[in-house]
Amino acid sequence: MKRKKVTNVMLIVLALLLVVGMAYQFTPNIGQLFSGNQASGTPALKVNGQTITAEELDQARRANPVLSTTDTGVLGDDFKTVVVASQIQQALVKAATQDIKVSRSDVNAEVTKVREANGFQDNKAWTDALQGAGLSDAGYRESVGEQLAVQRKVEELKKAAPAPTDAEARLYYDLNPEAFQSDARVQGRQIVVADEAKAKALLAQLKGGADFAALASANSSEFGDRGGALGPIENGAPRPVAQVALPAEVGAAAFALTNGGLTDVVSSGGKFYIVKVEKYLAPAPKPFEDAKTDILAALKTQKENAAVERWLTELDKNAKVEYLDPNWTIENPTVATVAGRDIPYSEVVEGVVGNQQFSSLLEQVPAEQAASLVNGLLKPQVLQGVIQTYAAPTLAERLKLPLTGTRQDIAQGLAAYGARDVKVSDADLQAYYTQNKAQFETPASATVAEASFRDRTQALAFRTDWKGGDFTAAAGKAGATVSERGELTAGDGKLSPELEAAVFAAKSLKDAGEGSLSDVVKVGERFSVLYVTDLQPAVTQPLSAVRSQIEPQVLAAKKNEAGQAFLAEQVATLKPTDNLEKVLAAQAKRVAAAGPGLNAPAAGTDTETGPGTGTPETPDSTVPGTPDPDAPADTAEPATR
Repeated sequence: MKRKKVTNVMLIVLALLLVVGMAYQFTPNIGQLFSGNQASGTPALKVNGQTITAEELDQARRANPVLSTTDTGVLGDDFKTVVVASQIQQALVKAATQDIKVSRSDVNAEVTKVREANGFQDNKAWTDALQGAGLSDAGYRESVGEQLAVQRKVEELKKAAPAPTDAEARLYYDLNPEAFQSDARVQGRQIVVADEAKAKALLAQLKGGADFAALASANSSEFGDRGGALGPIENGAPRPVAQVALPAEVGAAAFALTNGGLTDVVSSGGKFYIVKVEKYLAPAPKPFEDAKTDILAALKTQKENAAVERWLTELDKNAKVEYLDPNWTIENPTVATVAGRDIPYSEVVEGVVGNQQFSSLLEQVPAEQAASLVNGLLKPQVLQGVIQTYAAPTLAERLKLPLTGTRQDIAQGLAAYGARDVKVSDADLQAYYTQNKAQFETPASATVAEASFRDRTQALAFRTDWKGGDFTAAAGKAGATVSERGELTAGDGKLSPELEAAVFAAKSLKDAGEGSLSDVVKVGERFSVLYVTDLQPAVTQPLSAVRSQIEPQVLAAKKNEAGQAFLAEQVATLKPTDNLEKVLAAQAKRVAAAGPGLNAPAAGTDTETGPGTGTPETPDSTVPGTPDPDAPADTAEPATR
């Protein structure tokens, strides 16, 4: 329990600094923090002269639930690539922040916050907790200091980011109209009573032409003093309100009336509501000036993230990597080139590791089978996405579009530009509604009791003779075994297919007592008669009732399709090269020759220094790329600089 609590402590204080569109993690590795003297161990590689040990790399692999699933075969080789590339990136980040001063008082303040937040004010409790995790107080403070230095560097980069321009703001507004929509609102009145029968009687009066405001004033427990108006009266009419102003069930019913009208009686929170929608006000774009503050804030964040991305890219360019341990030497060839930029294979693998579908796949199939599926499907998809992001800045410049932010931000902006004129037609909505009609249906329901007879003649006689009364007693007297099935919904699987059809699909239910009797149904070697009460037929909402609900979904899907097609078309004009098949073929050959185990040396490696050319046969001495969010960082530098 102590170990778990200390791990939580570390996670609290070692903040993640995430860059939009990437997933850089600047936190020290929790597992390494627990490992004692991090400077000792077997040197595995040097990054600009800074040593990373084999123990640190192995700990980084084991600390990640995905990377630790296998160390053999193609996936094992991929995971080793992710671990090494991640550690190289984080070593570069740490080295680049060594000149940033972090005082002891700053470190002490952060440690105090953690101790107070987690009940470790007592020195012995704090020391015991750290020791239980294999960590000293000094080592913990050292890691906090490193983290604060990275945070300050990122803050410094963000402060230096340029302010958004008017042209950037206007384009962002034009390409993201859905981000600046006002909420849908309704102008109307409601009646709220505590008795369902009374609510139904009032609804009947309203349908007969009674004045809603007058009935609300005389009967409603809410807003009766203003004739049930949902909002204050302004210029003789209720002020429009958003859906959040109403209980969930009531709001859903009211906002489905886009053409106005009366809801049925709606039950919510023990009360019964009737709403009259006098006018439905659809969502509408805010004027540019009203949205400008939000636009500038969004662009400011994009520019800050872009500044961090550029800094990291420059660190990668200047990296000199020497491989000292053949077991941890990797090959990181150029997998694609676009717009004059080489894309390392590690970026593709990192994208795969961070994919939720991949994590699910590993839980379902053996590693070898997963590798085959990943190579054939997921890696090509990930690579195309990476190519698009690398191409995006060049394309935006060529199209003279003032897009800003990270490469991913710009790629998304280009897709939005390509889909800017997409509209939704009535035919689109009808097609979506038809294909997804089941989701707009409230299934049939009923309360069911079953009388099961050994003989069909007995069952038929009982069905003919029973007119009402106590079903259980009468069926038992007639020789049946009775089962109370209770409240059921069509399709819930609580009845066998034969019995469910007899209740919800039959056209020949016989009136009896307060409900109905089914036909005699053979189930196995027995014969059943079902007593059905409170039968409610299935109800499907018409398209008119759900139009406002599905239109944004259909529009978003059409825009996504059009935007991706536009982006792919534009990227194709840059004639990118795609070497994935060659890279994967070389990897398969190398892994097969090396045999089992994560620590199989890469082919053609100089085990003394390890720099290479970046081809599939030789490891690349410069390993740029995006570390996985869960991959750890080195933590060997002092906290006070």
